[in-house]
Amino acid sequence: MDQAKKLGLRMTLDEFLLWDSNDDRRYELVAGEVVMMAPATEPHGTLVMNLGAFLRPPLSKRPPCRVVAEGAITRPGARDRCYHADVVVTCTSPARGRILIEQPLLIAEVLSPSTESTDRRVKVPDYRAIPGLREILLIDQGRAFVELLRRLDGDRWLTILAIGIDAKVMLESLDLELRLADLYRDVEIEADEDAAG
Repeated sequence: MDQAKKLGLRMTLDEFLLWDSNDDRRYELVAGEVVMMAPATEPHGTLVMNLGAFLRPPLSKRPPCRVVAEGAITRPGARDRCYHADVVVTCTSPARGRILIEQPLLIAEVLSPSTESTDRRVKVPDYRAIPGLREILLIDQGRAFVELLRRLDGDRWLTILAIGIDAKVMLESLDLELRLADLYRDVEIEADEDAAG
């Protein structure tokens, strides 16, 4: 998302999950404070759709695994936060009326200049506290740049960078190789500095 606006509303996770804003806007709960999310930019939406389109066919052969857009995520035991991750992969059976995705396998966030700091400093540490989460994918929307955080064991994580439109990154949690050329299809990105120089 490109910008977030604090509303001055404070509530618990339980209150937030029952709250009806009476509008079509999207909100997150960050440290007990309700934050309105700005509409997604076109590149953001295209990247989310491209990733979902890449993940869906192989996951359809592995039920109950599935891809969820804007999945509601919270850190285990936290009662004051709820994030809307751009793309989530879970292998738990779907349940009617469930809001929170409690056992994500992979979480992906498309970064923007105005949200990157919050995504990295607030969301990523909370995501890393989810025991079954194996990978976090951070996708830059302005250039072909993907950062993959992979759990090695316990609290140890490995960071893998994929840079440039010809790069690839292996999603070990799903046994899939993601080509940045496919991910960034129909997205206008900055020219590769190496290619330009």
